[in-house]
Amino acid sequence: MRSSQAIFSLALTIVLAAGLAGCNEQRDPGFQGWVEADMIFVSPDEAGRVIKLNVREGDEVKVGDHLYSVDDDLQLADLNQNKATLANAQQTYDRAASLSKTGAGTQANLDSAVSALRVAQARVATSETRLARRKGFAPVAGTIQQIYFREGEMVAAQRPVLSIMPPGNMKLRFFVPETELSKLAIGDTVRVSCDNCAADLTAKIYFIATSAEYTPPVIYSLDERNKLVYLIQARPSRPDALRVGQPIDVHLNPKTPVADKR
Repeated sequence: MRSSQAIFSLALTIVLAAGLAGCNEQRDPGFQGWVEADMIFVSPDEAGRVIKLNVREGDEVKVGDHLYSVDDDLQLADLNQNKATLANAQQTYDRAASLSKTGAGTQANLDSAVSALRVAQARVATSETRLARRKGFAPVAGTIQQIYFREGEMVAAQRPVLSIMPPGNMKLRFFVPETELSKLAIGDTVRVSCDNCAADLTAKIYFIATSAEYTPPVIYSLDERNKLVYLIQARPSRPDALRVGQPIDVHLNPKTPVADKR
């Protein structure tokens, strides 16, 4: 009797072990990756000193919000000078037009006055644009990610004063081996997991690299081919639930249980 019970217990143990092994094989370990974002950098056209900063890192901004101001003394002086030139050009044109009507002036003088007036008008418009661009406005809605120059600091031309992260610009980057590429396609939904994250995070693949990373020499061995990995990028369905630089795991099959990595 004891022998039969021992055999039964051994058989049950083997069946349970096989079942657990099968469960572990079906669990998806995922592919390691991280969170990135394509930032929008806001910068002045010309060098200057930051005199006003209206936002702080982490602030939410809307399109058109005033972000910062750069000193505009030189641009204002240039505008005033060009306005004075425009006033003189207008007087010259008015005099030439009046003389042309009475026959006392020549067509050449009138044409020259018209040309000078148009040039002066264009220079005023340019100066007004330069002056207006001493203020930085939000081109997109998003979160102020980083401020590079603060009040009192000099910023070079086309150097960003700050960066904005639009939620739609967040992306996930991960790598898969060559053997897994056939399972992926643009538009596929993948599951995302990370420490202390919600359990229902997903992302949609929008980019699959056509060339391998860490490419071995031209002559491949079978072992070296197994080391080839390809970059995949996906847009998260809930970007507000993730943070830039955060490590993640990506699971190709959204319905497969996630393997316990503890």
